[in-house]
Amino acid sequence: MKMKSQGMIAVKMLLAFTILTGILYPLMITGLAQLIFPHQANGSLVKKDGRLLGSELIGQKTDSSIYFWPRPSATDYNTLPSGGSNLGPTSEKLKNLAEKRRKAFVFGNNLRTNTVVPAEMVFASASGLDPHISPRAALLQMDRIAAARSFSKQQKRQLEELILKKTELPQFSLLGEARVNVFMLNLALDKTP
Repeated sequence: MKMKSQGMIAVKMLLAFTILTGILYPLMITGLAQLIFPHQANGSLVKKDGRLLGSELIGQKTDSSIYFWPRPSATDYNTLPSGGSNLGPTSEKLKNLAEKRRKAFVFGNNLRTNTVVPAEMVFASASGLDPHISPRAALLQMDRIAAARSFSKQQKRQLEELILKKTELPQFSLLGEARVNVFMLNLALDKTP
């Protein structure tokens, strides 16, 4: 009889915590997020003239010479099977892929062959969707974009200022590194005269 009553208590506790942590708590957090941070809670979506352009949180593929290139993606920017390549530091495939990407970046930006390419332009992020690159990676692409858009010297200076303006500092001045959101930078680039 005692076993039956303990079993019943266990089932009641399971149901109570399922309702509490599986239904009530998620609804409360979702409701608070919608009230306090509606833009972020809905995916930080960017719209223009009512048309969805993308999300500030997800990198987008572009290889056009008139735009900044994002870091490589192991999933080709597909959000459903997002993730890294799982290639380790001893992988010959990773070494060859990194060298191929380094050469493509150097060639595509008309840089000297001995240019040190920032790591994020050679290696994919863990999610495969990271929208950020370093300010240095953006600055290395500046000449290519200025030439492709036939920018004057003044416009090229404005492009450099735009990169610096769009650079996000480390969170609380100590978490992470300075970074540039490529998607937001490219949107701002299209607005420049």
